[in-house]
Amino acid sequence: MQTPEEGKVRVAFAELIDLAAEKVGGRALYANDEFFAPKENLLKPGRGVFIPDKYTEFGKWMDGWETRRKRVPGHDFCILQLGLPGTIRGVNVDTNHFVGNFPEYASVDALEVRGEATVESLVAAAWTPIVPRTKLVGGTQNYLPVASEARWTHLRLNIFPDGGVARFRVHGVVRPDLEKLRSSELVDLAAAENGGIVVTCNDSFFGPKDNLILPGRAPTMGDGWETRRKRVPGFDWIVVKLATAGTVQRVEVDTNHFKGNFPDTCSLEGCFLKEDLLDFANARDITWQEILPRTKLQASHRHFYEQELREKGPFTHVRLNIFPDGGISRLRVHGRAA
Repeated sequence: MQTPEEGKVRVAFAELIDLAAEKVGGRALYANDEFFAPKENLLKPGRGVFIPDKYTEFGKWMDGWETRRKRVPGHDFCILQLGLPGTIRGVNVDTNHFVGNFPEYASVDALEVRGEATVESLVAAAWTPIVPRTKLVGGTQNYLPVASEARWTHLRLNIFPDGGVARFRVHGVVRPDLEKLRSSELVDLAAAENGGIVVTCNDSFFGPKDNLILPGRAPTMGDGWETRRKRVPGFDWIVVKLATAGTVQRVEVDTNHFKGNFPDTCSLEGCFLKEDLLDFANARDITWQEILPRTKLQASHRHFYEQELREKGPFTHVRLNIFPDGGISRLRVHGRAA
């Protein structure tokens, strides 16, 4: 049983972005067995659903990855490619709805690949263990911390000896292409794929904070950052740590799919911090500079700002304020590394 201290660590790393999620480009490349349910389900959104009377020609339909009952020595495994290569702080082996058929144990190995790799080369590669063989609990989220500081591009989830896993989450920090950030071209300094991090926000009731900086335009309203309806004075806000300190040249605020619940107005501020700060809500010594003054927004619309920008930095963090509440699908902060 985990100690309270271990529980705090696991909750903390679970707040970091999922580097393997399907929506950031994560892919399940190979599984030695996927008889009952396909490996691709591991990286899908949500925790999976259970439909009591749904069956396939192979047996019970399950929303996860499930192998057949093993009758020979060995164990099953699945190789995954991270959508966002980076340093991993912890993984979540979610056995939701798998209660009599979950694996007894799991472990995780990692690999960094430069360039393209074939499935054959990945299967034969020398993998590095990052999570030791650990006992699992059925029907729950099994949070397993990772101590490695290395950069990884691929993972191998091992299950012992067989069974089903609903979802596999890989929480960590993106390690971007530094040459891209240092180029003379404008770069989205807030983008997750470039190393931007949503540090904190005051509310993310309907839409997770990390959605704000994911790749591409949001496919649905559920893929943005959305706060609850505010019944008290004030406004909502979210803080993004930029991939690197830089100057801001162009800002995009996208309210795609938010039509009856977009914010009335928004503003953007920036600051330059020499050290990381976790408690932005109570910090008294941060000097925020106004990048974009409070500006009217439209429903389901891409708003671009260049001439309207007042301060350009350099900044290490930006804070998007929305008045009084609502949903923003994406924030883009195009600039140059300082």
